[in-house]
Amino acid sequence: MAGGGGRPRCSPGALLSVAAVVVVARWVRAEQKEEQSIDLIRKNEVYGDTRHEVNVYVKVFTNSPFLVCMDLALSQERIIDPNYLWTGPDGRDLQGQSYVNLTETGKLMVMGFMVSMSGAYTCTLSHKVIETTTQEETEMVEAYKFMVYAYREAEHAYQVSVRFSTTGCRLRNNGLFIEVLKKILNGTISHLTCHITESSYKCHSIRTPKNGLQYELFVNFLVNPFAPGWEEVCHEVLYDCEDVTNRRVRQAAERIGKFFHQLRHVLKHEFRVVPTIRYVDNSFSMTPIDSCQPGFGKNHHTHQNCASCCVVCDPGTYSPNNEVTCRTCAITGARMYGAKSCS
Repeated sequence: MAGGGGRPRCSPGALLSVAAVVVVARWVRAEQKEEQSIDLIRKNEVYGDTRHEVNVYVKVFTNSPFLVCMDLALSQERIIDPNYLWTGPDGRDLQGQSYVNLTETGKLMVMGFMVSMSGAYTCTLSHKVIETTTQEETEMVEAYKFMVYAYREAEHAYQVSVRFSTTGCRLRNNGLFIEVLKKILNGTISHLTCHITESSYKCHSIRTPKNGLQYELFVNFLVNPFAPGWEEVCHEVLYDCEDVTNRRVRQAAERIGKFFHQLRHVLKHEFRVVPTIRYVDNSFSMTPIDSCQPGFGKNHHTHQNCASCCVVCDPGTYSPNNEVTCRTCAITGARMYGAKSCS
């Protein structure tokens, strides 16, 4: 489409590039001026329950909360001659183990929690009840079982959808426009070691009651946190990298959202020549996409108190890739927690 007053024609790619330069220049100046993990347990103690096992979730490489060898009601009473026996998932006595903090009041903390430490932790509490008048002693025994699971936070990417109007679906400029768009977006988030992947578009003809037949480009892409160089960033982190990775990709997604907001303003108010490809107002949408590391998955039914976590796969299940579910082994196998295969 030509402009008035004898102005030269301008390709969509060139118009987008100029618009992006204006947007990014303003953006950088603004950024120069401006320059969490899951809290599952409110207290650092979890009480047992004689009626059922208690699920506890511990982020890998961190310390567990204290597991208390009694229920909340019993903790409010006087206990005579208490004796505590803690056993781990392998059935062995935990007294004296280097990776546990076991207090004289029967509280257990597992330190530097690893995937292999997942499983059942059982405490047997024995104590005396003395009858007031006869001083007769009765031995009481209660058992408390805690199912302790390692978890990681889900790793995030963001699925972005956006639409642009165009003058036709068979135009070569449509593809060039998408390539320029992808290049500009990658440039705005490259310093965060994030990049655009799985980009695609389709052109559709749309009949509207007021404007007749129109054409729109439906564009989709993924904001991915694993651009070249992300490993070096993770090497600076002592343990897991998902906290850093999730923060980077969230910042990248926010920058892309700002880009489209400002691009709409630039194309609408600052160009005398109307571009042949234009952003469709309010068409930008962004959806988080979760993935889990191999050996971990999500299960909203089994792990309701950690529904957003990537929890270690139970024995008999496995996860070989970055999906969010643990698969069931078809044959006997995967007898340990966190299996990546059934072998």
